Amino acid sequence: MSPPIEFRLADAGRSPGRELIVAMLAELDALYGKRDGFRPTATPDELSPPDGAFFVAWKGHQPVACGGFKRLDEPGLAEVKRIYVIPKYRSRGIASDLLAFVEEQAREAGYTRLRLQHGADQPHALALYTSAGYHAIPDYNGNVYAAHWAEKDTLTSS
Repeated sequence: MSPPIEFRLADAGRSPGRELIVAMLAELDALYGKRDGFRPTATPDELSPPDGAFFVAWKGHQPVACGGFKRLDEPGLAEVKRIYVIPKYRSRGIASDLLAFVEEQAREAGYTRLRLQHGADQPHALALYTSAGYHAIPDYNGNVYAAHWAEKDTLTSS
């Protein structure tokens, strides 16, 4: 029997979180081209308690996914960051389970709304977030590499 997925609080600046983020950024570079001057918009400190959190999903001894949230400058509002599943483990429901876990952790941290963004060439991300109850909103952060911005008004299940 295969071990279940386990979500653990992690440091986005240390292994294995750092390597998962590097892999995610490499995939984004392959999709969109090398983005001159691009720097991720969430630092490891922002993805740390008490205002944020970052998690690694483990399948046995292997890190297979990551994701987290950071505080935004409006009461009760946070942003979903770094939702990523390694290619070998995609299409198994891990991303939706991870997103639900991140939402629950954000709710426990006191957030009532979550926002997120992603690029135009990420149809699986759009499908994931839409199925989780996120609805389109206007650009909230001026990210020139994003094409879709969304929000979940409440963190209740969709």
